[in-house]
Amino acid sequence: MTALLEVENLTRHFNVRSGLVFGKTIGVVRAVDGISFSLNRRETLALVGESGCGKSTTARLVLRLIDPTEGTLRFEGVDVTDMRGEPLRRLRRRMQIVFQDPFASLNPRMTVGEILEEPLVVHGIGDRIARRARVNQLLGLVGLASYHVQRYPHEFSGGQRQRIGIARALAVEPALVVCDEPVSALDVSIQAQVVNLLKDLQARLGLSYLFIAHDLAVVKHMADRVAVMYLGQIVELAPKDVLFSEPRHPYTRTLMTAIPRPDPHRHGARQLPGGDVPSPMNPPSGCRFHTRCPFVIDRCHTEMPSLRQWSEGHVTACHRADDLPPAGEVIEPGHVAPIAAKRLALYAKRRAEVSIAAG
Repeated sequence: MTALLEVENLTRHFNVRSGLVFGKTIGVVRAVDGISFSLNRRETLALVGESGCGKSTTARLVLRLIDPTEGTLRFEGVDVTDMRGEPLRRLRRRMQIVFQDPFASLNPRMTVGEILEEPLVVHGIGDRIARRARVNQLLGLVGLASYHVQRYPHEFSGGQRQRIGIARALAVEPALVVCDEPVSALDVSIQAQVVNLLKDLQARLGLSYLFIAHDLAVVKHMADRVAVMYLGQIVELAPKDVLFSEPRHPYTRTLMTAIPRPDPHRHGARQLPGGDVPSPMNPPSGCRFHTRCPFVIDRCHTEMPSLRQWSEGHVTACHRADDLPPAGEVIEPGHVAPIAAKRLALYAKRRAEVSIAAG
């Protein structure tokens, strides 16, 4: 089966200049640095990682809102990497986006009816009567009433505004919807409603989602497959159930332990990385995670690991994927490299001091 979206070696670098107009280039931000993945029809692929890892830049590259520095994008079997003009405008109907902020993404001077009708007007879909009927249909699709067409965005709650954003994305009947952290700005109870709405719409309309998030609890409920990004690169990609049960990259494990849980002592010590995220202007040599990894060895400093298959549909980029202890096992300082052992020992000491103080 042909994938809906195919991405090969996608790269986007941003030049950093010393002045606003005529300044010389003093550096390059490697926002996205050679990633490859595919997205099938009716599938949800989640992109996860810390802020600044390149998730949102990847989304904008896929939608052709910005041009890639290198790489290839194929959508429905057609190379759209260098598409321009009218063909690109027609492509917009097939791929849409739901933004993170449900207030800033809606024009406060337009009514809900005008917001939902605008994409239909831009693409020349239907006459005035047909467009109004479509607007009412969209409102019902996302759980809003037809009388909401005359209201403005500020008259709605955050969850309702995000429903309007979803309705706008669906107005032109796309095949692909990019969800750029669509629930991160909402209350937890509303997050569940919006996520369930997205899943219901996918089942009813046959949508494919590129779902960008940093909340792995939401991803676990929403995704079919998960790609983990770190400093512009994909370090692990696997089916959701496989990734959550057997993560093979140390960075993936640190993300897993960040998921809130009722009893933080039940599953052993958390695998917390040391230090700060390196700058994408000057990423570390070798494995980009080696400056924070508790399992680092000499090879990690000089040789960049390539994605290799661990199991069916599961690939990871780690030199020590075969050596890692089982996921969830308590890590003792003696099991890891000396520098990492010091980090873990210091963390254990601080944790003990906190426990004593609390007692």
